[in-house]
Amino acid sequence: MSIDMNNLPGHIAITMDGNGRWATKRNLPRTAGHNEGLKVAKNIVKAASDLGIKSLTLYVFSTENWKRTEKEVGFLMNLIHKHLIGELDFYKENNIRINQIGNFDALPDVVQKDILEAKEITKNHTGLILNLAINYGGRDEIIRGIKKIISEKISAAEITEEIITRHLDMPECSDVDLLIRTGGEQRLSNFLLWHIPYAEQVYCKTLWPDYTKDEFYSQIEDFQNRNRRFGAEKALNQDDKNE
Repeated sequence: MSIDMNNLPGHIAITMDGNGRWATKRNLPRTAGHNEGLKVAKNIVKAASDLGIKSLTLYVFSTENWKRTEKEVGFLMNLIHKHLIGELDFYKENNIRINQIGNFDALPDVVQKDILEAKEITKNHTGLILNLAINYGGRDEIIRGIKKIISEKISAAEITEEIITRHLDMPECSDVDLLIRTGGEQRLSNFLLWHIPYAEQVYCKTLWPDYTKDEFYSQIEDFQNRNRRFGAEKALNQDDKNE
């Protein structure tokens, strides 16, 4: 591994695509792909935590995923439930703080309870912030944020990027630096529309259950070799961006 520890992306986001296709290729039910994908997600969270990444956002369940079969949706909700409860020791051991982004109120009661418990138990952890995008859609997040601003009677003259960010789902996190999508598709799929104005994007053909820590690290190395100008004539270094 030749990662420059002084040039890490502060915030990485991943669309974990390909679970269903991975299972279909093996003549397995789609649920088998989701089970395998969950194991991979845990490995990547650990890898990001060990590396010292500040924020990691995983696209777990989108607002559009409710269109899937009732059986698959039920399985995914149960998988989320089991993961949040079953992995609390893992989060404690690795000093990981859990956050959920997305439409919380529309989730099943048991999942809401699990999320609140996980957030409460990990709220004082100082390591990686793990944003789990559950019932998440980029447009839905922006709409909910606008409604919050209106409810607080903030005037049009007061609106700034900072005000909008503060009313979205993860105000404590910086913009995404590196966006990764597995599975071969090359589209955003309504993910983090506000948060990726200058994100470097990586699209790989690897189906999520086949994704490895080595590929993750390789993509971070690729990120570090890119010329990030942020609209300027020349690339800005980290100190310039923080000024």
